[in-house]
Amino acid sequence: MAHSDLASADRDRTDRAVPPSVDVVVVGAGFAGLYAHYRFRELGLTAFGFEAAPEIGGTWFWNRYPGARCDVESLDYAYSFAPEVLDGWRWSERFATQPEILQYANHVADRFDLRREIAFETRVTSADLDESANEWLVRTDRGDTVRCRYLMTAVGSLSLPKPPEIDGLDDYRGRWVQTGAWPREPVDVAGKRVAVIGTGSSGIQSIPILAEQAAHLTVFQRTPNFSVPAHNGPVDPAYEAEVRADHAAHHKRNRRTKGGVPSRINTGLPAMSVSEEERRARFEEAWGFGTFSLQSVFSDISSNPDSNAAAAAFVHEKIRSVVKDPATAETLMPKSFPFGTKRLCLDTGYYATFNRDNVDLVDIRETPIERITADGIRTTEQEYPFDLIVFATGFDAVTGPLLALNITGVNGVTLREAWADGPQSYLGLMIAGFPNLFTVNGPSSPSVLANMLQTIEHHVDWIADTIDHLEKNGLTRIEADADAQVAWAHEVANMAEKTLYTKANSWYMGANVPGKPRVFLMYIGGLDRYVERVESIVADDYAGFTLSAGGDRMPAVRTPATAAAGAH
Repeated sequence: MAHSDLASADRDRTDRAVPPSVDVVVVGAGFAGLYAHYRFRELGLTAFGFEAAPEIGGTWFWNRYPGARCDVESLDYAYSFAPEVLDGWRWSERFATQPEILQYANHVADRFDLRREIAFETRVTSADLDESANEWLVRTDRGDTVRCRYLMTAVGSLSLPKPPEIDGLDDYRGRWVQTGAWPREPVDVAGKRVAVIGTGSSGIQSIPILAEQAAHLTVFQRTPNFSVPAHNGPVDPAYEAEVRADHAAHHKRNRRTKGGVPSRINTGLPAMSVSEEERRARFEEAWGFGTFSLQSVFSDISSNPDSNAAAAAFVHEKIRSVVKDPATAETLMPKSFPFGTKRLCLDTGYYATFNRDNVDLVDIRETPIERITADGIRTTEQEYPFDLIVFATGFDAVTGPLLALNITGVNGVTLREAWADGPQSYLGLMIAGFPNLFTVNGPSSPSVLANMLQTIEHHVDWIADTIDHLEKNGLTRIEADADAQVAWAHEVANMAEKTLYTKANSWYMGANVPGKPRVFLMYIGGLDRYVERVESIVADDYAGFTLSAGGDRMPAVRTPATAAAGAH
């Protein structure tokens, strides 16, 4: 089936009969959801999935803004579970674009027939634990109710865009869009006056493309971000040959690295342990290589203030060398947070874009936006007319998509109540008080701090293997122990405090969402250490989990007040 036919094919499946009960309900049909269907089918389990989008792809369905591409090299941002997938696929670029990644997802779905148990354009509205039956009742916006013994959320860490938080949007007579929910139909930019609000990853990727198409582009920047060049191009034939020579071993090695990718530019040394001349040479090497090498070329960039300041100063120097106007260059330099403690961006021509005659930069810390008007945007200084406003204002990350499912667990305690003072999860895989609920890349897992395809495969494999363990041993229920969850929360928080990450008001801390508890949301110890820890827990008879059978009751869920004791 050609890719162009897939959307209509998926829509044809939207209204097919939804089973009243299955072994597993999978929420989401991105890379995690697709792989889950593959694994559960392997185990002989019945599974059914729900996906809000009209087709598969998850993040790579919704984020189709101009310039959207992966910041992990294509050969590493790929499934490892089936070598025949790699054999039948060739990446065209070092860093794949959104359309190509979506085509890859469809290639895998075609190869293993992974769509047949998924209802599209269907959003899960609630999931309630039936304690007497030890089942989950999952309800959707189409009126479906499905019972399942196991519930797996594969909703993505960055899948709930923040709504625009500026007054007056209803008065605006032009068009506005969000990068995180970009329309499927083309957005006409040619000859238009365009505004972009936000300079995170999606803003930095889209701004160079929009600038080439628009009559005039105005970038509204509140906080400048660090960005490094991708040096994108065709896939390196030598690296591709290396990966294809032993696909399984390559991905296995990746899983034993801190970031889930090869560390090809990494000295392993503290930055201040070498001379200034060597330090600069290493920074230049990392800058020229691309990827996030500048963040990992020395061992202490994320923990030593002096080493971090040296990296920041190097980037500032690069910005000055590219941006011709000194005042604009100064405005583009991040100075309010340590280098890399907000998500580092990978770009193609971002800073050079501000040399164009049709591009302006507005510092909204100096002149804040007051409101959206009928014709454009008004700051404290002036009003700007626009035909199109692009909101690149980010997501309610990690926890937002889970809370949106309206999950209720033991004793009628909702997930929102359990997380009132900050999210807690054991390993990012399960939550105390919510038996048989599995989360992929939940809070306190490595999540977005590592290659997401690696973390996805690891999590889905653990979930499938755990369910298989229950089934083979006559067990019916598994839940994270409250004490183990609190201890893990302490460990995750203490590890984060030893770095510079907590010094930034970032979405890593939930700081971009008003009222969201400030908790560092990810395990920062590295994918390698995390995988080893999970393996040791399983080997220790699932230490920190309670496994039970028959009518055994689960311990009562901790209240928000007692759970808060472990939150930071």
